[in-house]
Amino acid sequence: MAMAEMNDNDINISSIKSLLIFKTLYETGNATRTAKDLGITQSGVSRSLAQLEDNIGFPLFMRHKKRLVTLPEADELYQEALRLMGHLENMKHSIAALREFGASRLRIASAPALGFAYVPKTIARMLNDSPKYSTYLDIMPSPEVVRAVEADSFDVGFVSLPIASQALVVDELFSTEAVCLMPEHHALAKAEVITIEDFEGQHLVVPNQPNLAADELLLQLSQKNIRIAGKTESNIAAIYALVANGVGIAVINPITAYDHQMTRDRLLIKPFKPAIHFNFGLVYKQKWSDNRLISLLKRVSPELPDHLVTSVAHPAD
Repeated sequence: MAMAEMNDNDINISSIKSLLIFKTLYETGNATRTAKDLGITQSGVSRSLAQLEDNIGFPLFMRHKKRLVTLPEADELYQEALRLMGHLENMKHSIAALREFGASRLRIASAPALGFAYVPKTIARMLNDSPKYSTYLDIMPSPEVVRAVEADSFDVGFVSLPIASQALVVDELFSTEAVCLMPEHHALAKAEVITIEDFEGQHLVVPNQPNLAADELLLQLSQKNIRIAGKTESNIAAIYALVANGVGIAVINPITAYDHQMTRDRLLIKPFKPAIHFNFGLVYKQKWSDNRLISLLKRVSPELPDHLVTSVAHPAD
């Protein structure tokens, strides 16, 4: 059949094996070597190539003085075969992960408070335990995490509690108390504990997204009629740089504070009273409840130093 007369329905690549034989033959350029590498007969190599060429409707090699010379069509088909073999290898890893964990990937959404260090450490431990699966991480406000997990855009979420959802399982992880973040040479630097009254005349740096600690702090300031000099609102990732550069002081959760202090020597972290509590949890749909990957995720989550937590939940695997 002339190649011009063929259509897609006429193409019949009968097996992956024939493409593997073609790929190996393309790489070795020799039927004898191909047969040896694949553990088949040389006549089997020749039959497979002839059948493949017949099925696709055009030759792949030119025979010249007992040598095989690749044709341009073979060059392009070889690239497609490489991609296919890559997909098959990925499929093998996915099947291995499905067999072991009931899932081959985990899409994780995290609130900013845990997304910069705590969750990445958790993912690293999870992959160290078993590298068979893939992960995807994104950071977004807790309400968006909840909506994303409810919509199946993500499989699991790390959130600030409480949340309002009838569709998700909620595992409480731990609780912390807010701390005050300030430059090392700030006027309050020598104070052992920062109180709400210390904020009189101070410039505040607060998150520009919904934040329980910032909301409670501003409410307390209003109730006690404490006047601040002003406030700067920012993405939580930039709060630390703003404080380090002397813009103002901030009240934030201690996990994020200590994560960022490791790279900024100009910051001080002070206890804050009255206590403002942060509660963190893991959310997912009921269908994930018995999945071994969720159990692994909870099991490898890092233990926090005692000075960072007020209570820790220990959900059963």
